[in-house]
Amino acid sequence: MTEKPSSAGRNLREAVSHRDITPFIGIYDTFSATLAGQHFDALFLSGFGFAASYYGLPDIGFIAWPDIVALAQRIRCVLPQHHLMVDIDDGYGDPEVACHVVSLLESAGASGVILEDQRRPRRCGHFDGKQLLELDQYLDKLTRVLDTRRDLLVVARTDASDGREIEKRVRAFSAAGADAILVDGLRDLQVIRRLKSFVPQPLVFNQIAGGKSPRASLSGLSELGVSLVIYSTPCLFAAQQAIAQAMQELQNSDGLLAASSAHRIDVPQCTAVLQDNLARRDSARGSHFLRKAA
Repeated sequence: MTEKPSSAGRNLREAVSHRDITPFIGIYDTFSATLAGQHFDALFLSGFGFAASYYGLPDIGFIAWPDIVALAQRIRCVLPQHHLMVDIDDGYGDPEVACHVVSLLESAGASGVILEDQRRPRRCGHFDGKQLLELDQYLDKLTRVLDTRRDLLVVARTDASDGREIEKRVRAFSAAGADAILVDGLRDLQVIRRLKSFVPQPLVFNQIAGGKSPRASLSGLSELGVSLVIYSTPCLFAAQQAIAQAMQELQNSDGLLAASSAHRIDVPQCTAVLQDNLARRDSARGSHFLRKAA
């Protein structure tokens, strides 16, 4: 019997099954993905970061699915071996659209997606004013997405804040066959321990600077029963701080660029990173052609 070819989704499932905990680093474009990918093998295409970088707008429902699919394709082109989780908000509309987006992302090489239970107008999970879909409506969308994907890992996310509602929805997500479950904007980490007592699937935690959830270490989250941790915004916030500082220095120096040093990025250093991307892209393309020829 011919062994089923590897896929991004199967690779992620294998990694999760063999690790105590897996951190996913939130990125917002291909360059930030490249830099984060030098340190971590699991990346998160963050809706917050993408809305900020691509549209210059807050994460309140402006993202169009063709834009997020196009970015996933570009990232996969230069980082063919990394795990790539994609935030798809509420699936961008009705179940048919959600299933279409999931199919495109899986074909583009995404490893997993996170599908939330908000209804529009939606909000970042750490903003106020979130509204929930009726549970039956969300379960219909989730079930159809699960039926559509092949190997893609599907994280069911609830934005419920009431304890009873959280437990009700998490139990329903688990029964529906979600691959992993995320309660976003969680204020009490002990809720994770209670959920883990009856949920067989991996639990996910979203950590965002200045968000509603408390800070927690990977070891502490692992002890609570978390298997995947999303860091939504470290790249975006670091870029904001660094750019603001660089512009201030340029302004204060009468337009004189700082001298190149170990602490300054210059043309050769940046180009070296981009050349590595080019080499990985060409290597992956050659391997693909060899597999097809075989």
